[in-house]
Amino acid sequence: MEFLHQLFDLVRHLDPDHMRQFIAYCGPWVYAVLFAIIFCETGLVVTPFLPGDSLLFVAGSVAATGAMDYSSVLGLLMLAAVAGDSSNYWLGRFVGPKVFTQGHSRWLKKEHLDRTHAFFAKYGGKAVIIGRFVPIIRTFTPFVAGIGAMTYLRFLVFSIVGTCLWVGGISSAGYFFGSRPFVKQHYSLVVAAIIVISLLPPVIEFFRHRGASARKKVDPPGCQARQDQSTEAEVR
Repeated sequence: MEFLHQLFDLVRHLDPDHMRQFIAYCGPWVYAVLFAIIFCETGLVVTPFLPGDSLLFVAGSVAATGAMDYSSVLGLLMLAAVAGDSSNYWLGRFVGPKVFTQGHSRWLKKEHLDRTHAFFAKYGGKAVIIGRFVPIIRTFTPFVAGIGAMTYLRFLVFSIVGTCLWVGGISSAGYFFGSRPFVKQHYSLVVAAIIVISLLPPVIEFFRHRGASARKKVDPPGCQARQDQSTEAEVR
């Protein structure tokens, strides 16, 4: 019971001080707990509310003080993210079609699935990488991919690339900048800024795609047909 209290307190007040308290309570088992959080945040479609970006930044910050081993944090959290993606993919492969054919699910919000499906249809394989940086979308992208939009091997390649960028980038930002005086004094604002910056790739891709769509309208019909065929090939 005390463990759940400590865990709930960490999730509610995710900062280096609470992380160090949690490490003092759990000892080496903290690695397993962080692994489980990232795995569930990416691997279970019913837990998109768990911390992702903020947890990575705080873990990197605390690792910089020596309270955790930095290479172990990177390796385990990358493994957790890829494993979570893969389990979510196969969950979508086996149960996803039933969710989409049913009008209501007790555990899943269908509007999240519909939004992710539209996101995936628009960006194809890049959605796996881009979706890594978007809360909610990050959790549902593997599930939608498993329904049949992408083969597992192709999905795995995109998942590994996205994981290295996401875990490596945000954890490293915490490791190298988390101990700076300005960051310590304005930690909540910095974490919020990290989340906003992590959203830049999908925002840039959105405007890039929007520009491409505008150009399509003035392209000759034959050129547009060739572009459509290229997009279908990318999704497959």
